Amino acid sequence: MDNKKIIIIGIIILIIVAAILFVILTTVNYERIEITPNGTSLEVPANETTYDGKVESAKLWHWKNGILITYNSHENQNIIKVSELGFNTLNELIKKGEKQDIDGFTGYVINADELLQIRIFDIIKVNYNGKFYCIPLVNETTHDNIIICCNNKDIAVHMAKSVQYKNVFPEKTNLDNTLSTVKNITGDLQSKANNYVNNTNLSNIKSTVEEKTGVNLDNAKSEIEKYTEKLPI
Repeated sequence: MDNKKIIIIGIIILIIVAAILFVILTTVNYERIEITPNGTSLEVPANETTYDGKVESAKLWHWKNGILITYNSHENQNIIKVSELGFNTLNELIKKGEKQDIDGFTGYVINADELLQIRIFDIIKVNYNGKFYCIPLVNETTHDNIIICCNNKDIAVHMAKSVQYKNVFPEKTNLDNTLSTVKNITGDLQSKANNYVNNTNLSNIKSTVEEKTGVNLDNAKSEIEKYTEKLPI
């Protein structure tokens, strides 16, 4: 075999090895985490995703090129929901970015430095640069609000597709709606009672009863009053 063929074979082998190494180095492994205990879960980059804790009731995770923020309105028992206000502020900031269809999800492209200006990220001691692909998700059944932001669009999409929703919180009764319903029912019954009294001829009813029973109601009333006066009270 001449040197030319050996060189060609060597180059092919190097290309194959380089391709294998590229796949190994760029392949992202995932692990599933629960964002609510025994409830909704999703996949995050394995062995590099750190749980940063809560800011009020919003939960934060981060890895080398992305952030996950979740908030469940039914998990937060506080009447004044500071986290919800902060989460909504964050959502509004993200939606000011460039809107894109990201593999079927409504996503937004923003600058990472803008994202990190929000107070909710004070506990994350890292710096992000460049564009972030953000996918906000909302599920009204489980009350989960999720924001996935990542420099890598493919990771953001994978995480969004991996979400498995599960409701673990009992439905809350809206006290205002309940009181309103009771008032409406009470008002309706009162209205019907008033209409009945206003539109009913009591004299006709009295005559009908006396005719059907053969009892004079006025005499019966007098007899009853005569006996009740003698009762010791």
